[in-house]
This record gives sequence, C-alpha cells and structure tokens, in this order.
Amino acid sequence: VQLQASGGGLVQAGGSLRLSCAASGSISLSNSMRWYRQAPGKQRELVAGITRVGSASYSDSVKGRLTISRDNAKNTVYLQMNSLKPEDTAVYYCNADVLPTGLAPRWGSYWGQGTQVTVSS
Repeated sequence: VQLQASGGGLVQAGGSLRLSCAASGSISLSNSMRWYRQAPGKQRELVAGITRVGSASYSDSVKGRLTISRDNAKNTVYLQMNSLKPEDTAVYYCNADVLPTGLAPRWGSYWGQGTQVTVSS
C-alpha cells in the first residue's frame, strides 16, 4: 500500500490550495484518513480527519478555513485550503487506516511522503 500526496506549493496569504492523497496497491478497505502537518522546529500535528462515512473533524487552528473530503471509490482524500496564513506553512502528510488484501490481512496505518505548503505574507 502506498500513499501519494500532491498539490502543495507557494501561495500568498489569503490564497487557496487543494491537496490530494491517493492510496494505491492491494487495498481491500480504507477507514479513517487524515492530514497532518509539520512546521520547521515543531512537532507533527493533526490538522483534519475524516471517517469512511464522511464525518470530519478539524483542529481549532484550521476550522472554517480548511475542508477535508474523500472519494472512497478512488481511495483518495483531499484537503481544500482557503484563506491561507503564513502560519499554515508546513510539510503536509496524509495518513490512512487501510486493510490490504491477502490471506490474513491486518489493518495498518500508512503515511504519504509529504507535500510542502508555503504561504508568503
């Protein structure tokens, strides 16, 4: 199972970006999917999460500006980022709980490689 994140870039404050993260490989089922971020010198923090049925949750710092969504048919999670601020600058990582196919599959937590978001003031 691999997670591939994309969509990061450089944007001015107040601008928007849309991140995508696609899970691929031998996937039987995906459950909760999440976006984390890590700014330089800081710990990785949970930004948003979404269950398989679409129930979303957000950190207080992004509530009202970022929206998480998913497409179960494509095993893909999105993060629409609006009204971006310089403090949103970080590497954004996707994370998913996935049940792979196989004779004795076990749920695992998989990470994408990260995508850089830089917001200039």
